[in-house]
Amino acid sequence: MANNEEDRSEGSVEMEQQDDDAEAEETEKILIIDPDSEELDFNHSRLTKLENLEPLTKTRKLCFTWNLIKKIENLDTLSTLVELELRDNQITIIENLDALVNLELLDLSFNRIKKIEGLNNLLNLRKLFLSSNKIIYIENLAHLKNLTTLELGDNKIREIVNLDDLTNLINLFLGKNKISKIQNLESLQSLQLLSLQSNRITKIENLGELTKLDQLYLSENGIIYIEGLENCPNLTTLDLTNNKIKKIENIQHLQNLEEFWVNNNEIEDWVTVESLVANKKLQTVYLEKNPVSKDSNYRRKIKLLLPWLVQLDATLCR
Repeated sequence: MANNEEDRSEGSVEMEQQDDDAEAEETEKILIIDPDSEELDFNHSRLTKLENLEPLTKTRKLCFTWNLIKKIENLDTLSTLVELELRDNQITIIENLDALVNLELLDLSFNRIKKIEGLNNLLNLRKLFLSSNKIIYIENLAHLKNLTTLELGDNKIREIVNLDDLTNLINLFLGKNKISKIQNLESLQSLQLLSLQSNRITKIENLGELTKLDQLYLSENGIIYIEGLENCPNLTTLDLTNNKIKKIENIQHLQNLEEFWVNNNEIEDWVTVESLVANKKLQTVYLEKNPVSKDSNYRRKIKLLLPWLVQLDATLCR
């Protein structure tokens, strides 16, 4: 009986070893499959390391999202790479990217990065995604003159700084940080989308140079007044959800405004709501969870006031 147990135990160990070898072999095969392919996706492949990439001399797009990778390494032969996605891993340092001189998109979101660094040679970079990390300070980006999209949401940033040289920036995402003031954006005159939701902002200010701004997201802050939008005539979307606003004001000049979200505020005076008559292109208005929305004729009044409206709150008007 004891011998049978011993044989079974030895057999189990041998089978486990075979399984491990098979898994290792499978991983290796995955990493060198179709070396002539221009796009390879290793999403959710349980990879723990970047390796065996040398045969990929023609690859332009590589995706390693949802893995267990802890270090950026072994990329020196991938000079043809245009897009690299390492989202949802366990990376702590941005490093070993110098050979990727043609890279245009880099996604390192949902990792454990504390510092923006290691991007010195990525002069062709156009889109950089670093959301959901542990970054405290905006730095080491001034040389990225071609950058059009910068995503730094869900970090620990307290101040908007060091963006002056990114004059081609079109989309800037800084939501879910600890920013208390809108500032240092004057040179970003190409900016079309600015996202600052879920911060500590109490005043809309310093947007005077952003004349091309098309979308502005300021929900979940501590804003009291709608102001500071005088030089933003091209706004089509204005999100002020979940603030402390009591009056709808200073938006009559926004003749291109299509989406106006001001739900979850403190608006109680119908007279201020009537000011929306000036915004003839409005398609969607969110006003729910304001005192005015408790009026039994709330929807009827809004429809009569703004007959061109397509959607009020979450419901279509026609």
